[in-house]
Amino acid sequence: MKFFKINKKEFLEKLKYKYKVVLFDAHNYEEVWSGSGTRLMILVYVGSFIVIWSFVLILMIIYTPLNRLLPAYSSSDMQRQIVSNAMKVDSLEHQIVVRDQYFENLKTIINGKEPNNYESKPDSNKKKYEKIKFSKTTHDSILRKQIEEEEDFNLSKVEQSKTSKNFNQLHFFVPAKGMVTNQFSIEEKHFGIDIVSGPNEPILATLEGTVISSSWTLATGYVIQLQHENNMISIYAHNSVLLKDAGDHVKAGTAIAIMGNTGELTTGPHLHFELWHNGVPLDPRNYITF
Repeated sequence: MKFFKINKKEFLEKLKYKYKVVLFDAHNYEEVWSGSGTRLMILVYVGSFIVIWSFVLILMIIYTPLNRLLPAYSSSDMQRQIVSNAMKVDSLEHQIVVRDQYFENLKTIINGKEPNNYESKPDSNKKKYEKIKFSKTTHDSILRKQIEEEEDFNLSKVEQSKTSKNFNQLHFFVPAKGMVTNQFSIEEKHFGIDIVSGPNEPILATLEGTVISSSWTLATGYVIQLQHENNMISIYAHNSVLLKDAGDHVKAGTAIAIMGNTGELTTGPHLHFELWHNGVPLDPRNYITF
């Protein structure tokens, strides 16, 4: 223990000793540079140098592309690209399954057999919901009466009656020539009709209007929506190509898309066509002759 204390004192004393470093020219031994300092000063300089360069290195890793060299540090762009590629692969796998189902149905029809139905199964809890009984109360009757009285003086109700008269005078273009294979059904939540036609069949605007949506969804594939007068909207789904962009104004009978087989809710090339008026779906066959 005593020896350790002596060595510690000697070590501290040596840190305080001053040393002088001199550089001479090898040819004429002329003094070029000289400097003096203690061991403690050298330790301070070296430590400061290490701390400063460590801080600079950390900043370079955070704010420069050097962070991509670290395996545990990935950029947000790379993560978005990975997610996008995963969604595309999943969509391609589903399209392959749908295509195989379509070819299988074609073989079944050619052999004279009934094709398989790949539509989604109904909700198993539907029977439970049907057992629920609703009853009217006094408060419901009072509230309903107040709303009906307010509606009698509502200007929108008068305007709606006017638009319904104009609605019957509209001339609708047939969106696609072909055979209707699936009818309009509120009960089955099929708010339109399905039209099957030949390949590369053009899809036409049924009325003059403005494109409010021209995009792709997982369920309906390439879909385009038009806003018409009298608060009417027409929807065209499962297209292979969209010919118009959002904001474009189109006339009735203008080609807006090409018939296709995109989206999850499809088993073959066809057009899913919907008509909506004031937020209510309409049966297109009541207004258009297919």
